[in-house]
Amino acid sequence: MTGRDTYIREEAQYIPARSSIGEAGAAFLELSQVGFSYSGKRPAVLSGINLTFAREGITAIMGPNGCGKTTLTKLMVGILSPASGEISLEGRSLQEYTLAQVGRRIGYVFQNPNHQLFCSTVEEEIGFGLTHLGEEPAVVRERVDFYLDYFELSPYRDQFPLNLSYGEKQRLAIAAVLAGEPGFLILDEPTVGLDIYREKLLEEQLHKVAELGRGVVIVSHDNKFVSQVAERIITLENGQVKWDSSWRGNNDHEA
Repeated sequence: MTGRDTYIREEAQYIPARSSIGEAGAAFLELSQVGFSYSGKRPAVLSGINLTFAREGITAIMGPNGCGKTTLTKLMVGILSPASGEISLEGRSLQEYTLAQVGRRIGYVFQNPNHQLFCSTVEEEIGFGLTHLGEEPAVVRERVDFYLDYFELSPYRDQFPLNLSYGEKQRLAIAAVLAGEPGFLILDEPTVGLDIYREKLLEEQLHKVAELGRGVVIVSHDNKFVSQVAERIITLENGQVKWDSSWRGNNDHEA
């Protein structure tokens, strides 16, 4: 199963204090003592990860290369399975969902757009998820036209996606996921290949997504972009959570 066939939606932020989760309802996505290593190799890529995300706001996950950021997001959508611990989605074990079921709840934009693009034309790429979900043709056309225009991809409507430049492919991958109007969205290094103008467009679109009550998680090295969009920042180091801005005011952690 490839790219967006599996992942068509959503994202999330954390409620600043764990005690506040109950006020807004159950956590959308929760990781408890999660650990992971590739083929049993040591040291583990991730260990002792405890994070909770609600279905709202914008969260950034940061940290040096090799600290486990992308691995963490792949665990969150079920591409990888934890070696230890538990991941829950809407109160149920993530293992109880098929990848397609997770994909209807969480949209995922891969770090490398080549891993995500597979349709014959740019237009078809943006509309694929909507068509797959059974949206009316008129709705598909309207949303495809909007995102073609918004991300300045209209001139490439009939082109083969993999013939585009890297930046154009990145914009297309983001547009294709956003077109499905996900409730929870994960983007891995979304600003790579984007110029300053298109970073601003992406920033505006993510704020619009958040304002609609949907959650967004961004993996990024881009400090400036993160400072402009994120309400919560999580820092990973050596496979563990080094810092979480939601810890402020929580006596269980040191700030």
